[in-house]
Amino acid sequence: HNKLLYYKQLRAFSTTSNQMKNKVPQYQKIFQEDNGLPVHIKGGTTDVLLYRLTMTITIAGTCFSLYWLLSACMPKSKKD
Repeated sequence: HNKLLYYKQLRAFSTTSNQMKNKVPQYQKIFQEDNGLPVHIKGGTTDVLLYRLTMTITIAGTCFSLYWLLSACMPKSKKD
C-alpha cells in the first residue's frame, strides 16, 4: 500500500516538472532589450493596463482622501 502511494506521488511530481518549461531566458531577453520603454511596461498590453489601473486607483484615492481631509478641516458655519 505504501509503495503504491509513493509511486503515485513520484509520478505526479515528475509529470508536472517535465511539462514545465524554463521561461526565464525568454523574459530576460524581453526585459533587457533597450527599446526606451520603462521596465514596468515592457511586459506588453497586460502590464500597460495594470499600470494604468494602478495609477488611476492611486490618484482617485489620493483625491478622495484630500477631499475628506479638507472638508474635515473646514469649520462648519453656525446658523443662528
